Amino acid sequence: MSNQTLNRQITLHSRPVGAPTAANFELKQSAVASPVAGQVLLRSLYLSLDPYMRGRMSDAKSYAAPVALGEVMLGATVSRVVSSQHPDYAEGELVLAYSGWQDYAISDGVGLSKLGSMARPSLALGALGMPGFTAYMGLLDIGLPKAGETVVVAAASGAVGSIVGQIAKLKGCYIVGIAGGADKCRSVVEELGFDVCIDHRSADFKQQLAAACPKGIDVYFENVGGAVFDAVLPLLNAAARIPVCGLIANYNDTALPEGPDRLGLLARTILTKRIKMQGFIIFDDYGHRYPEFFAQMSSWLQAGQIKFREDIVAGLEQAPQAFIGLLEGKNFGKLIVQIASDDELKA
Repeated sequence: MSNQTLNRQITLHSRPVGAPTAANFELKQSAVASPVAGQVLLRSLYLSLDPYMRGRMSDAKSYAAPVALGEVMLGATVSRVVSSQHPDYAEGELVLAYSGWQDYAISDGVGLSKLGSMARPSLALGALGMPGFTAYMGLLDIGLPKAGETVVVAAASGAVGSIVGQIAKLKGCYIVGIAGGADKCRSVVEELGFDVCIDHRSADFKQQLAAACPKGIDVYFENVGGAVFDAVLPLLNAAARIPVCGLIANYNDTALPEGPDRLGLLARTILTKRIKMQGFIIFDDYGHRYPEFFAQMSSWLQAGQIKFREDIVAGLEQAPQAFIGLLEGKNFGKLIVQIASDDELKA
């Protein structure tokens, strides 16, 4: 078969125990399907890789159904309409889709969003997509930052954290980032404009964080958990706010973490300091406000007030290893797989 008639799909072969491995994925090939009335055939150009996918590989009860064994791994894509029998979509149009880890997909139009003629369409998976939306709503609606306050951002060089810090800076806050490694910390300060960034791998991480937050912490944007949250907890000010969008440090855990039971300390801190700690699922809780976010973020990006780094990996077959690296903190910026060739992207 030629590339035009062959569809590669990466499926969930087995459920991981602890950290995912290459053996949990399987590459399959099948004929590209043809759309019927009311459908479009999509060619995936870019695939988003995100930490939440680890949860979908598990069959533990959660806010969303798991990926079934043998099914295509899920994920958002920037796709091009290859052929259409749907009245609302024309051949050649770019769309934001949820085609998953595969070259081609059939869609009935549900969940598709037209992207128009974006100069950098991959941004629909990052700054203008789920990560940017998560940063925007979590910080502004739950974190409620005020000028002069101290905002601490975990995973500050990542797709969500990098935008959280920049928005908080636009709101006049003092921004402390937390990242893994000297290069990431340097970039967070020099490129993104954070006031300081601390390497959580440092032996004296807790002491460095305390020194960087002499006035305590007013807003902590949580997407890591683990030892980072342990260091943040005693520094929280009265009436601090904690938006919680992820806990990547614990995604591969198969048992409760070792050490003392911290629940009592957490509950006592929340009570005595009147702290608001709120989890959120971005499209479930804020989907109706996406147009508001898109307009504001587009304006910030166009004006150069928000900068965004992408970590692009070439080739669908590289997706499993790239995803494993994502959970280990190896990516630097928003992790995206370029599925289509350079020539296809220019088409």
